[in-house]
This record gives sequence, C-alpha cells and structure tokens, in this order.
Amino acid sequence: MLDKYQDFSALTFESHQPGVLEVVFNAPNLNAVDATAHAQLPQIWPVIDADPEVRAVVVRGEGKAFSAGGSFDLVEEQIADYVVRMRVLREARDLYYNILACNKPIISAIHGPAVGAGLVVGLMADISIAARTAKIVDGHTRLGVAAGDHAASVWPLLCGMAKAKYLLLTCRKITGEEAERVGLVSLTADEDELLPTAREIAGELSGGAQDAIRWTKYSLNQWYRQAGPIFDASLGLEFLGFGGPDVVEGVASYRERRAPNFPGPATA
Repeated sequence: MLDKYQDFSALTFESHQPGVLEVVFNAPNLNAVDATAHAQLPQIWPVIDADPEVRAVVVRGEGKAFSAGGSFDLVEEQIADYVVRMRVLREARDLYYNILACNKPIISAIHGPAVGAGLVVGLMADISIAARTAKIVDGHTRLGVAAGDHAASVWPLLCGMAKAKYLLLTCRKITGEEAERVGLVSLTADEDELLPTAREIAGELSGGAQDAIRWTKYSLNQWYRQAGPIFDASLGLEFLGFGGPDVVEGVASYRERRAPNFPGPATA
C-alpha cells in the first residue's frame, strides 16, 4: 500500500490495520507546512482516491502538534513574489476541492495546535476527532488577510454563522472540548485515547459497506460544493491581501512577538 506514496516526501505514511492509510504531519516547528508540504498536500487526495487498497484514511500529527500552519518563510515568499502567490493560491484551491472529491472516508485526529493548511484537512475530514486540550485557531485576520482557505465556506455549516464570525474575525483560540460543544468537530477524546479512537472508527469504516459509505459522503459533501462560490471569493480576497500592507505588518508582529499596528482600511 505505502509504495504509491514514496514521492510525497513532506509527509509520512503508515498503515496499522487493513485498508486504513495514515497520513502523518511530521516536520520541524510543530509540523509547520512549508512550500513542499503545501504543494504535496493537495496532490495526495487523487492518489488516495484511486488506490484500491485504501478504504479509510486517518490524518494525524507527530509529536506535540497536529500542524502549526504555514511557515512564515512561505508567507513572505508570497508577499514578495506574485508568481509564488498565484502558485500557492492554486494549491489552496486544489486542497479544498480534492478533499471533497476523494471518495474514501477521512478521519482526523487533532491534538495540540491546529492551524492553517493542516487545519483545513483537520476540519474538512468526514469525522474530526480532537483532543480535549487541542488548540484550534484560524489566524488569518490576525495575519492581515481574509479567512479564505476553507473557513468562510466550512465553519458556518459546522458551528453556525454567529460562532463562525466570532472565531474568524477575532482569531480566538478554541479548545477541542469547546469545539465539540459548538459543533466545529465531530467528537473529542482524552489525548491518550485520541489515536486509538480514530483508528477504531477508521477500522469500522474500512470494514463497512463501501458503496453506501462513499455515496453518503458524496451526498453530504454537496453542502460544501454548494458553498464553492463562497470559498472561491474568500480565497481570492485572501490572496489579494497578500499584496497589501497589513500582511507585512502581521508577519513582522509575529516575528517580533508584539501586537500588530495595522495602518487602517485601504478604502473609506
């Protein structure tokens, strides 16, 4: 099973039970997503979809985090280079739509920080399981760009518009326990039970009626497909922001560990 995934060098792949593939974030700096990982993450889903040996997928992070999000080096490349910005935009678009198109059920096991492109996978998984102490945050507006890589189209469907606006406009962190309470994730578990729970559910789905499971997933994902124009608009506005002054200040404030001093709106 694992031979098909050798070209995806930025991720680790394991299999511990029949028909279940584990996709593992395993990188420095709390599994931050660098340029290579950002390019490869959208590409794995068509391969998984076409793999007859895979019937369910578990996505998890190695070490102390699920994924700490995109690296600031990649963000600064996007600010400086229009070609890089457009490439990353296409990768972000493909990640959203390729996850939707993958017919295998995806289970995420979220612990520690969950941010950025990793969080896209974590919350767009068909069943999302978070450790009670997990720290989930969409930090786009704190960075100085619109929340565009999935949140505007996905979060209101999961936790409702009022809570989604509160979390996305303020960039408030939410624990796994609170995320389950508001409906942002499917369920929670103690951290030592997180992976066993994810593997148990994946094994159950792997042994289930595959056509029934896959067509049910396909039908439910029509909600996200209907939200495609919302996603496309938010993604375009996010990447428009990478050419503006706020994101420069946002990155500088993160690197200097201080509050940002944004200059104000571009229009009245």
